[in-house]
This record gives sequence, C-alpha cells and structure tokens, in this order.
Amino acid sequence: MTVITNTLWPKRLELLRELLPTTPLIALLVNPTNLAHLSATRELNDAARKLGQEVLILPASVEADFEITFAALVEKRASALVVSDDALFTNRRDVLAALAARHAVPAIYGRREFASAGGLMSYGASTLDQYYQSGVYVGRILRGTKPADLPFLQPTKFELVINLKTAKALGLDVPAPLLARADEVIE
Repeated sequence: MTVITNTLWPKRLELLRELLPTTPLIALLVNPTNLAHLSATRELNDAARKLGQEVLILPASVEADFEITFAALVEKRASALVVSDDALFTNRRDVLAALAARHAVPAIYGRREFASAGGLMSYGASTLDQYYQSGVYVGRILRGTKPADLPFLQPTKFELVINLKTAKALGLDVPAPLLARADEVIE
C-alpha cells in the first residue's frame, strides 16, 4: 500500500490560497533530511509559479528547529504555512499547532490529527480508510493469497478537515464553498 503525501502539497497550497486569496508569501515547512521532499518541493514551486504565488522554504530536521523556523516565518512575513508530511512533524503535531496559533499563522497539514490538535486545516488520505484497506489485504493473505500477487494500493479517499475554532481565533472567515467541500468541520 502506498500513501500519497508529497504529491498533495500543490493541492494544499491551492486550499490555502482559497482561504487567503491575496496572501503574498506562503511558507513550506520541510524536513531537509527527508529525501522525498526534494522532488515534492520542486512540484510545489512549479504549482506556486503557475498560481503566481511566492513560496518560502523553511527547514526543520529536529524539534529544536521549530522555534527558529517560526521566527524566520514571522521575520519574512509569510502569512500562511504548508506543513509537509514527515514523521517528525506528525509526532510533534501538538507543538506545531501551538506554534502556529501563538504566531497567528494559518496552516494546512496532511493529516486530520493536526486539525484535531488545533491546526487550522488538513487535507490528505484518510487514515481510517488506509487501515481498512490494510485489513482487507491481511485477510486476503490469511486466506492464502501470496503477497507478491497483490497489487499496490493507492489511497482513494481523501479528507478535508477544517477547524472553525482555530479559524475564529485567527480572525478568519472560511469561505462557504470551502466549508461545503469539507469532510469534517470541527466547531
């Protein structure tokens, strides 16, 4: 089973632009030690150019980098943040959501757990659906199917989660069309 993560960065950028259509600079938080981020960063920059959006790449490879990264975000006056998919960031989602709130930075993440932790928005593959699909595969293997005979699965269900409490705290009005597309709204 594969997890589509980095290829969704441009979509997350579009969702932030829908929320903040006139923002001059959006930052992207990446872990420079994650080699998958190299190609994904190029894809995001290409998408940003097509939208006429300037993007600031901010690196963080350990939790101690988070404060420095947010200080740079504020200094460069980035008005929104895309947080890349990385185990470090997912494991420290409470810290990142708190920093975004403290610095009043609207941010979008790849997993719904971030929105549940107080992040503004998330867009990514449904974790619950991925667990379900994994269970189906385990069942097939237990019934005798050789793992080598099973095709790779890609996620088919994606979720947009919006935290309205966070939007209100940031002084943001979420456009009705964006709210209508949300799979879950946290109030």
